[in-house]
Amino acid sequence: MSCKDQIVPGLICGEDICKLREAVCVHVEKVYDNCREKDCIEDAVVDFNENVQDLINNAVKVKTKDAEVVAVFADLEPVPFKRGFYTVNVRYQIKVMVEFCYRDMNGNLVSSCPKVGFVGFEKTVILFGSEGKIKIFKSMDPAPNGPLYGDSCGDSCGGSLVEQDNLPNVKVEVAEPLVLNTRIKRVHHHHHHHKHRLCDDEEKGNAENIVLPQRRVVVTLGLFSIIKLVRLVQLLIPAFNFCYPNKECIASTNEEPCEIFDTIEFPLDQFFPPQKFDFPADDELGEDVKKR
Repeated sequence: MSCKDQIVPGLICGEDICKLREAVCVHVEKVYDNCREKDCIEDAVVDFNENVQDLINNAVKVKTKDAEVVAVFADLEPVPFKRGFYTVNVRYQIKVMVEFCYRDMNGNLVSSCPKVGFVGFEKTVILFGSEGKIKIFKSMDPAPNGPLYGDSCGDSCGGSLVEQDNLPNVKVEVAEPLVLNTRIKRVHHHHHHHKHRLCDDEEKGNAENIVLPQRRVVVTLGLFSIIKLVRLVQLLIPAFNFCYPNKECIASTNEEPCEIFDTIEFPLDQFFPPQKFDFPADDELGEDVKKR
């Protein structure tokens, strides 16, 4: 590989090292600890946006058309007597599109339009996030409708600073869930049944806690995720220069669609899928299978 006079993002050769210009102090997020998770969420109850109980009761079969993670919530607490470690509680909200198959009045099998439902999943891990006893203040734009936090001095106060503690930040990278199974199952649902004939205030406070088995949709999902604890730190790194763009943008226009198409390489991989020996992890898998 030939070395260029101007260093651009990408692979570099040994001679490029002598072109380092300066050591730069940058403020970046450093990963202090992380772990990967492979979770099988088995028979998770689906909560639907609308009332679909009649569909569930009459369904011959059910299937999940699509599943995606729409929100992730996380909080952390220090682990007692173990400095620098935190318990990280992560809660996933997964949206699923469920389709019901049932028989109509003529006995024909018909499918419903997909119904939106949600699945909740929660897990807790322990990660190292280091420690610090400082407060961080950073500048922010003034509130558009007046001063921050009820401050009465208005614009004369200058730029406002927002306070942040020095706890590590949680970052979660998650792949879209794999739908492994969908079925209808009888689930014990807690229902508070009040007495109909109530005579006085004391009797009104009494309720019977009845556990009713109810048909519900349950799904089994496979979830891959990486959970990280990061902190903003200052790092000294070597730098070649500012990162100037080294190519012009290619604009797609309706007038020259064929010219744009000519710039796209032929997708040979789509016509000739990789063979077994093309996968780098195949040898390890083969050894495990042989041992079994």
